[in-house]
Amino acid sequence: MNQVPLTVRGAEQLREELERLKRIERPRIIEAIAEARAHGDLKENAEYHAAREQQGFVEGRIQEIEGKLANAQIIDVTQLAANGRVVFGATVQVLELDKDVEHSFQIVGEDEADLKQGKISVGSPIARCLIGKSEGDVTSVQVPGGVREFEILEVRYV
Repeated sequence: MNQVPLTVRGAEQLREELERLKRIERPRIIEAIAEARAHGDLKENAEYHAAREQQGFVEGRIQEIEGKLANAQIIDVTQLAANGRVVFGATVQVLELDKDVEHSFQIVGEDEADLKQGKISVGSPIARCLIGKSEGDVTSVQVPGGVREFEILEVRYV
């Protein structure tokens, strides 16, 4: 399996979710299955089937998170010597030249991406066009809505 790039915070969030699934969700589902079994006939027991379905989902998610953490390449952007360049984990302040609008993006792993929080996936077209550039550079990217042109105003490593 390929290595999965994660920021330090992204890895923490996955560990927290894994802990919650193992310590809270798994025991709750096991208890629900035991309670549903006590009601008798399992063939027509909707609670039993719902609990088993939840169990399958939780166990699948546990395996998925454990796999990602096992293959994670955790990158602490504060420890990188990036010399002002845009790299994985950096927060980039850009000016969208066409619309004269400023945006702030943090380039993160796929699991961490959340556009509402300004976190974009390292594999997204915008992130790919920004990586390797420095403050003052102008770059353009083809997106489904057309070509967007950005000027990099600031690069922070936080």
